[in-house]
Amino acid sequence: MENTQTSTTHSATGATGVQLTSAQRRVLVVEDDPTIADAISARLRAEGFQVHTAGDGPAAVETAYAWQPDLLVLDVMLPGYDGLEVCRQVQAQRPVPVLMLTARNDETDMLVGLGVGADDYMTKPFSMRELAARVHALLRRVERATVAARSPRNGTLHFGDLAIDHVQRRVRVNGADVHLTPTEFDLLTCLAQTPRAVLSREQLLAEVWDWADASGTRTVDSHIKALRRKIGAERIRTVHGVGYALETPAS
Repeated sequence: MENTQTSTTHSATGATGVQLTSAQRRVLVVEDDPTIADAISARLRAEGFQVHTAGDGPAAVETAYAWQPDLLVLDVMLPGYDGLEVCRQVQAQRPVPVLMLTARNDETDMLVGLGVGADDYMTKPFSMRELAARVHALLRRVERATVAARSPRNGTLHFGDLAIDHVQRRVRVNGADVHLTPTEFDLLTCLAQTPRAVLSREQLLAEVWDWADASGTRTVDSHIKALRRKIGAERIRTVHGVGYALETPAS
């Protein structure tokens, strides 16, 4: 495990309105390949983050508990127990954004990862530039969600038996709570802001993931599938070649 500090600063406005810097952000890199772990850590340090590393599942959970990171970069294949189990245990302690890494380009793996609380997914090999961009984007989304939840103008949206509570970040279907990951909640909220309107994958990437390019359209599709499993497939309409829309009861 390593601790490092840097003078590089990347600022963002936090929920209290205080200007935050990347140097105040903690990222735990969980990767058993030392070469990859060192490369990721070096890039994130250059971006101004504090970094710890862990090389196996038990060490990752222990470090997450002791150090309280703001984000995890988490490999799926780990000694001890895998990244999916690490994600389950860490999320049970305290919700934290998770960017999962895998060597397998399998949609089933992606859906399982999203189901245990991962927010984003990258398949090896990947560029360090893109990884850093996704880390920044995930942290910006967390800050925006915190601000939105504290805004007095936000309330509960109702679409038939589907209720979306922005203040508590809770979703109910037929009065029963539905557990959504932070990304799934943000995706559903984005669709609910303009019900029945079709939003392209590129629009969703920009609004939910804060990405400026279209490199993650498969990520959108995977999250839509996971969301449909939880709230009902019929509630989200696919417009082939375009994007997705939230279906609402006829008025």
